[in-house]
Amino acid sequence: MGCKWSWVQIPPSRPSRFRHFHIQENLAIFDILVTNDDGIDAPGIRALAEKLREVGEVTVVAPAREMSAVSHALTIHEPLRFEPVEHRMFKVEGTPADCVNLAVMKLLPKPPDIVVSGINRGANVGDDLAYSGTVAGAREAAMLGVPSMAVSLASKDGSADYSHAAAFAAQILPVLAGKKDWSRRMFLNVNVPDSKVKGVRITSQGRRPSWTKVAEKVDPASRIYYWVKQGFTKVEKEALSDISALRDSYISVTPLQFDFTAYSALEELQSWDLRFNGSR
Repeated sequence: MGCKWSWVQIPPSRPSRFRHFHIQENLAIFDILVTNDDGIDAPGIRALAEKLREVGEVTVVAPAREMSAVSHALTIHEPLRFEPVEHRMFKVEGTPADCVNLAVMKLLPKPPDIVVSGINRGANVGDDLAYSGTVAGAREAAMLGVPSMAVSLASKDGSADYSHAAAFAAQILPVLAGKKDWSRRMFLNVNVPDSKVKGVRITSQGRRPSWTKVAEKVDPASRIYYWVKQGFTKVEKEALSDISALRDSYISVTPLQFDFTAYSALEELQSWDLRFNGSR
C-alpha cells in the first residue's frame, strides 16, 4: 500500500479555503468520511478516526455540538457553516445528515469510498433507530449512493473503551466499501457490546417499545417549561435481533434500508377497498 502527496485543484464551486486543500492521492487505500451525532469532540469519533487511518485517508466532518436523537433532520431554514478544527477534521453547525451532505456534495474533492458514522456512546438497537442521528448519518450516505455503516458501543460510560468497536469497523470496512451495487439502497448498523466479544451475529432490528412522559416544571422566572422523559418497556426476546445479540455479548450487524413500505400489509390494505367519492 503506497501513496503520494500532491496539491489537488478543487472546482471553483468549492469553498475558497479548500481551493488548494492538501490531500493524498490514494493508491490501494480508501477515502473515508467519518461523522457522528455526539459531536466533534466525542471520544468515540476520535477513536474511530484514529483506527480507520490504518486502512485509508480519513476526513472527519461532524456536528459542532451533540446532536443525539435528531434522527434524519436537515437544516433548511438557516445557513450551514463549517470550521476547520485539525488537519482533515471539520465541525459543522448542523446535524449528522447535514454533515454528510455538505462533505459529499461540497467539501470533498470527490465522493468518499465509504462513510462511517460513530462511534456512538450507547447502543442503537430496536426502536432507537427511529431517533438516532448516528444511524441517520449512514442512511444519508446510502441515499447519496455511498456505502456506509453506523457504529455504536453499548455503553454510556464516559470512560468507555472504544478500541474494539473501532477495530471491528476497520476490519469490515474494506469488504463493505467494495459492495457498491449492494449498498445503493442499504447500509449497515453495527452495535458492539461493552464486554468481551464472543463473535459476530447477522441480526434483524429488534423491538423495544418505549414510553414517553412530559414533565411540567417552573423556572426561576416563574415560566413553565417541559422536559421529555423516555424509557423502555419489556424487551421482546427475538433470538435473531440486535438486542439479543448484545445481551449475549455478540457484535450485531444489521442490514437496513430506507424503503419504509410495509409490504406484508399491501394485500390487506387492498382489501379495505378504499375509494374517493369526489365530494369536498
